[in-house]
Amino acid sequence: MPSTAAPTYTLMQMNLCLSGLGGCYRKVAYPAVVSEAVARIHEARPDAVTFNEACRGDIALIARRTGYRLRFSRVIYLGGPQACIKPGGRGLFGDAVLTKAAIESTDSRPFEAQAGIERRDWLCVTTRVDVDVCTAHLATREADEVAANDPQCTELRALLARRAAARTVIFAGDLNRRASCAPGGFWTRTDRSAEQDPGRQHVYGTGALRSPSAQVVPATHSDHDVLLVRAHLTAQP
Repeated sequence: MPSTAAPTYTLMQMNLCLSGLGGCYRKVAYPAVVSEAVARIHEARPDAVTFNEACRGDIALIARRTGYRLRFSRVIYLGGPQACIKPGGRGLFGDAVLTKAAIESTDSRPFEAQAGIERRDWLCVTTRVDVDVCTAHLATREADEVAANDPQCTELRALLARRAAARTVIFAGDLNRRASCAPGGFWTRTDRSAEQDPGRQHVYGTGALRSPSAQVVPATHSDHDVLLVRAHLTAQP
C-alpha cells in the first residue's frame, strides 16, 4: 500500500561568525568553517538552511557546493555595508537563506527598532513548495543594543503572523534571547541543549508543520552549534 505519511520538512540554522570582526572569529579557522557548513548540509540534506553572521561570497560558495538556491540580505554597519575581512574579497556581511525548492519571491526590511552600530534586518523567501522561510539576527542583550531586542521581537512576531495568514511559515535565527518571539499558533524549538551559547537560536513554525523535533549538532568552527529541526509538512487548512 502507498504511504500516506506527510513529508518531512527539515530546516538547519547556523550562525557562522564570518565577518572577521568579532572575537569569535578566532574559532572559525577560516576556511574550515565553510567546509564544516557544507559537510553538515550534505549530511542532513535539509529543505532550507538559514544563516546569520554570514558573508555573501562564502554563502555563494556553500550554495554552489550543495546545489541550493540562495538569497542574501546585507547588514548595514556603522552607516554603510560592511565587507568581510581576514581575508577580504568574501563579499558583504549579512544573513542568508538557502532552499532546495525554487524561490518565487524575496522580501527583506530593517526592523523599525534599532540600537548600536549594526542595523538589524529580517529576510523572507517564498518557495515553490508553498513554504515561506524567514530569518533574522536580533540585537544583542548587551548595554549598547538591549533597548532594541524586545521591540524587534514584537515586530518579528507581527511579521510572521501576517505571513502565516496565507502561507505555511518556518522561521529560524539567532535571536540573542531565550524567550520566544513566535506568534500565537506557532510552535517553538531552540538550541537550549547546545554546549555553546544555548537557547539563543530559535525555530518557529505554523500548524501545517506538525510534530517538530529539534537536534543540536556540535560545531567546531563557530561559537554557536547547529540547530536542526524536522517537522511533518501537511496541507494548509
